Amino acid sequence: MLPPSTVLPSLAGLLEVFRPCFRAPTYRVFAALVVGMIAQTGRHTVCGMLLGAGLGGVWHHARAHRFFSAARWSADRVGLALAQLIADLLLPPAAALEVAVDETFFRRRGKKIFGVLWGYDGSVNAPKPLQVGWGHCWVIAGLVAHLPGFPRPICLPVLLRLWA
Repeated sequence: MLPPSTVLPSLAGLLEVFRPCFRAPTYRVFAALVVGMIAQTGRHTVCGMLLGAGLGGVWHHARAHRFFSAARWSADRVGLALAQLIADLLLPPAAALEVAVDETFFRRRGKKIFGVLWGYDGSVNAPKPLQVGWGHCWVIAGLVAHLPGFPRPICLPVLLRLWA
């Protein structure tokens, strides 16, 4: 993990909300990837996040890739912790919680892609029978917040699921 002096105390405090979602070694990788994602000015790939965190030559890139492929953590728990954080920090007390749900279709090609199916693609400008495609359908839930400095409300995605 990064030396404690290089992580802003305010960010470290926000990341503590996510500690119960992970085991100790996995949390260290998560925190380093978040710091790297914020600090990275280039592409936000896994290796780019390691470089942004200053861990490019310190950690082997497989450590960060294993976080996504093999570590034991739940995206739902992380999403619910993020939703709680957004509700606590960005919404006024006793405000109604507005949840927006969207399903988005992403076209994919290839024979060995996990989770693809024929599905409705509403973004295609074609007659009704041709509005189908081969790809992933993601269902995304987000919290709608009215943030200062923004003229209209924005949706902050917190949960997602591949629909199959």
